[in-house]
Amino acid sequence: MRTLTEFMKTTLVGGFLIVLPVYVSLLLLAKAVQGLLALLKPITAEIPTSVEYRQILAIFVLAAVCFIAGLIVRTGPGLRAQEAVEEALLERLPGYRLLRGLAGRLTGQADEAAFKPALAEIEEALVPALIVEELEDGSYTVLVPSVPTPMAGALYILPPERVHPVDVPFTVALSVFSKWGSGAGEFVRAMQAAKASPVPPSSA
Repeated sequence: MRTLTEFMKTTLVGGFLIVLPVYVSLLLLAKAVQGLLALLKPITAEIPTSVEYRQILAIFVLAAVCFIAGLIVRTGPGLRAQEAVEEALLERLPGYRLLRGLAGRLTGQADEAAFKPALAEIEEALVPALIVEELEDGSYTVLVPSVPTPMAGALYILPPERVHPVDVPFTVALSVFSKWGSGAGEFVRAMQAAKASPVPPSSA
């Protein structure tokens, strides 16, 4: 009887651990789709109701608008206008700089030092983190993202000896955060490899 109870308990917990991440992922996807549909409302309102698949067409229209906007900001006047709008408005929006930095790293358009993956020593733990910037005194501002989304988290200012930059691709780091820490061994192996690398002798 005890074996049967133990079997049922472990099976139930195992199933829960499978269903919960799937549910959370679907919930986040539903929220993202809901936000996208709200963004597309002004566009879909202009499309005649007789047109089939209005929302899909609206997505293509939005993609075309984004592409054209991207072409414009590649020009000198467009870049200056973008910088002016960012400074006057967008920089004041909470989370804008983080989203811009993350998008820049994903597309390879941001500085490699921005949001560099690292392991941070916080209390007695090694915590996967992203380096936001290096301060004048050599300390680091680091973001410890929450899971399963790196769009929020906690900020720390730590001395350099407690921050260990790791040679891990940015996409791998995001995958670790989005998968509830699965694959975090990549961070540890990269830190160990960096410590094992011989330090080149300094020239006299």
